[in-house]
Amino acid sequence: MKLLLLTVTALLLLSQLTPGGTQKCWNLLGKCRHTCSKNERIYVYCTNNKPCCVKPKHQPKQQPWLF
Repeated sequence: MKLLLLTVTALLLLSQLTPGGTQKCWNLLGKCRHTCSKNERIYVYCTNNKPCCVKPKHQPKQQPWLF
């Protein structure tokens, strides 16, 4: 019985941990990090002042100014 209680406790504690621990941003397509990987670019900044690293295919296209 003690082994069962210990196992359940360990599983509950492990389920509370989030892998990576990065915050999602930009419609859940980006991640807040200190540095972006080589295949990501900074588009906006997160609420914790870290850059939101987003893959270029998920960023909106720049429209040229028409006068």
